[in-house]
Amino acid sequence: MLTLKVQAPPTARPTAGYVQVKALTDENRAEALEFLAARPIHTVYMAGLIRDNGLVSPLNRGSFYSCRDDKGNLAGVALIGHITAIETTDEAIIEAFARLAQQYGEAHVILGESEMVGQFWNYYAPAGQQLRLACRETLYAQTWPVEMHEPVNMRRATLDDIELVMPVHAQLAFEECGINPLEKDPEGFRRRTARRIEQGRVWVLVEDGRLIFKADVISETPGATYVEGVYVNPEERQKGYGVRCMSQLSRTLLESTRSVCLLANEENQSAHGLYRKAGYKAHGQYDTIYLS
Repeated sequence: MLTLKVQAPPTARPTAGYVQVKALTDENRAEALEFLAARPIHTVYMAGLIRDNGLVSPLNRGSFYSCRDDKGNLAGVALIGHITAIETTDEAIIEAFARLAQQYGEAHVILGESEMVGQFWNYYAPAGQQLRLACRETLYAQTWPVEMHEPVNMRRATLDDIELVMPVHAQLAFEECGINPLEKDPEGFRRRTARRIEQGRVWVLVEDGRLIFKADVISETPGATYVEGVYVNPEERQKGYGVRCMSQLSRTLLESTRSVCLLANEENQSAHGLYRKAGYKAHGQYDTIYLS
């Protein structure tokens, strides 16, 4: 578990020429995606939401905001909501987004690169929601070539698989953040799971009615595809299922994207070992802050 300490933030002097934070609308879709595409594996979550739902949609469970330079070009983009994520290189913009996030009041997660999240937290913490849990994670990514392993009968899940998938994903969430979505929001969780299945983004290996492997594709863009919820049945571990399924999934996803990325909690050494065996490489450290 990561321990975060609030430090006295430096006096942030707004960068000359920057204007105030402003909500993005669907008219800004092309420029927002172009801005986020500069670092595709780090912005895949936000870019994927925009591609799926547009910039303004209740499905985003939050709102997108921007900050521009003196020429009107985007210099920062943020999603403020259930999950809060930002993309910018300017600390003054990080501060502005943090001040805005303090007003939201119903956030669940702050996620991003460790240095950026640290800066954000210093500005957010004094008047924002309290920290409940903080985790350090490694961002892994894979590109071609991908080593070929013995194929498995992995497939996209259907709604017939939802009763197999839901409790497993809920347990993974509970282990990561201490909250079981099946208990907190069962109807919403079922609705979101069903939508993801209908989008063809849940991959499963089922044998004799038992779920052996599962992975969820959360966001898809031309530059990166983000995967989470990776699960191998405890009774079938150490049999090669994890590496074979991850390798096969990566090969499939890389047919339509340049990289596949995912996060692994620093305490989950078995996950790190699995991803490295499947050919994934570390691309930086992330922090995830769960709010009360």
